[in-house]
Amino acid sequence: MTDHETFELGDIVLQSGLTLRGAQLAYKTYGTLNAAKDNVIVFPTWYSANHKDNEWMIGEDTAIDPSKYFIIIPNALGNGVSTSPSNTSEPYDRARFPNVTVYDNVQLQHRLVTEKFGIQKIRLVTGWSMGAAQSFQWGASFPDMVERIVPFMGAARCSRHNFVFLEGVKAALTADGAFKDGWYDEPPRRGLRAAARVYAGWGFSQTFYRKKLDLATIERPFGGKPADVPWGYSSLEDFLVYFWEGFFLPKDANDLLAMIWTWQNADISADPQYGGDFDKALAGIKADAIVIPGSSDLYFPPADSEYEVAHMPNAELRVCETDWGHFGGDPRGTSPDIKMIDDALREILAR
Repeated sequence: MTDHETFELGDIVLQSGLTLRGAQLAYKTYGTLNAAKDNVIVFPTWYSANHKDNEWMIGEDTAIDPSKYFIIIPNALGNGVSTSPSNTSEPYDRARFPNVTVYDNVQLQHRLVTEKFGIQKIRLVTGWSMGAAQSFQWGASFPDMVERIVPFMGAARCSRHNFVFLEGVKAALTADGAFKDGWYDEPPRRGLRAAARVYAGWGFSQTFYRKKLDLATIERPFGGKPADVPWGYSSLEDFLVYFWEGFFLPKDANDLLAMIWTWQNADISADPQYGGDFDKALAGIKADAIVIPGSSDLYFPPADSEYEVAHMPNAELRVCETDWGHFGGDPRGTSPDIKMIDDALREILAR
């Protein structure tokens, strides 16, 4: 990919104690940083995504308006654009890539924001799924810097149930003989296709499948803005192959596994600041917050968000009523319910 910039991080010591040498953080910006440097939105990427996957929520007809705000999309380590198993040289390439935490990612993003741009206040951090985890982490790690957060369809730490789901995805990827313990010469396509089938049963809800929404023609959000994902499949199998297998096959298996580890070990309290005290970490988030779970999300149910909001001093719970499960928050322009997220962003930015 060439439509982004790269921030040279140098040699970075991760929470694991291992050092990534010559690490790079890929990012893209939209809009103009004003003179006061107080119009900044940080919009982190989600699991396996890159900056382009967030672009559908950026526009003059949306809350994340580049004519008003300076928007930074940092690519998470492991996503194949920033430093990842697939683009790192020996000896930390491929299966030897070190474990990276959400805390690591946010610390590096903080360096980008402060060292590259000289920014001291962030108006908003928002994101979907793993992007939501990074939003929570920003609020906990830098409470005096981050003014607002809107994490949607995500969590401040990975639940045990969510952890188990991801074990299934890992098992599917690694069971393919072509995987060769991560030292494959050709992509383990059978494993990637199997992982897609595992994911398909979790990404969307039971109601989504019962109503056959995969076969339906959907109304696009934001006045019909086109999405990069076609809709209205000819059959369930067509949906499983074209949408789900098509989603996984272009991705690198080691990158996917690295980001699964990051996801499974997400916990805003697992850092020196809070020492594993989850309630203390939630209480440490000073930002004005709207936390948005999806009503039918199988990964991040509203009950988990209720607990988080109850322990945050300035947070509101706002449930997105959706039949689309976790993908009710998909910022690629897939979900018709993303407009609810946009409305919440517009509201919090205005107050």
